[in-house]
Amino acid sequence: MPVTMPSPEQLLYNIRRQFRSHRPPPPYITYTLVRSQTLDDGYPDLLNSYKYHIWCRTSDRAALGRKVYRGSARGTLEFLRPSFNEPWDPGPPTADLFEPAPAHPHSNPRDFVPTPEPNGTMPPTIASVTAFGEFDYKVTRVAQEGHLIHVSLLARRDPDRNRLRELYVDAKTLELQQVVATDKLYDEDGHHVYAMIFTVTLGWMNDMPMVTHIHGEPTYEQDAEYLGKDATVDYDFNDIAFPGSLPDWYFNPRTYAEHVTDAPS
Repeated sequence: MPVTMPSPEQLLYNIRRQFRSHRPPPPYITYTLVRSQTLDDGYPDLLNSYKYHIWCRTSDRAALGRKVYRGSARGTLEFLRPSFNEPWDPGPPTADLFEPAPAHPHSNPRDFVPTPEPNGTMPPTIASVTAFGEFDYKVTRVAQEGHLIHVSLLARRDPDRNRLRELYVDAKTLELQQVVATDKLYDEDGHHVYAMIFTVTLGWMNDMPMVTHIHGEPTYEQDAEYLGKDATVDYDFNDIAFPGSLPDWYFNPRTYAEHVTDAPS
């Protein structure tokens, strides 16, 4: 007997519920971020390509970062706030991809405190009443593509904040495999902001889905001539681990000068 597909709205509700059933993530995550950018002619943009080691507290995404150079050289201690759609690098790998982008971009990672991660613990059932409504997205297409379900979305409101455009999920488990979303790329001096499309690929680790790769291309909505029609940006999230604890000073940039000698590498 063929499996009956739920309504598009119910399907989106089920996908989001399945993704958030793994929340909140572990309290700490460490990883290596590799950013690779190409110029319009396809050559590497060495100035905007780099590698960081990052130690992140997932409750507020406060993070300590150190740039990695050739050999054993490491950069100074930097306070980071990995976040999508902000003037710094996206992340962390455990980010809630259904979270709306901030209403206004922040100029300093110290000023931005993200919305707390949804908790996956469900309250006890007292009565069985199902009610849901989809206020953020309209499902415009659902298609079975091999072992995946492809869901196309249109933002009902605030398209800059409700960034999701395509979802690819496992047809059996509804686990996210890939997401296509809008984002923004900020140049180093902040004078130009480029509208981007990010294709986000997820893997599976620590019994939860997490971002492993992002590929970005400009959409040419504004200032495209500065970035170039064939320019790309890629992010790889490697060496992911979940330590049981990290020192509090990692997340207080005012104390970094006191801990240069015992800083992680």
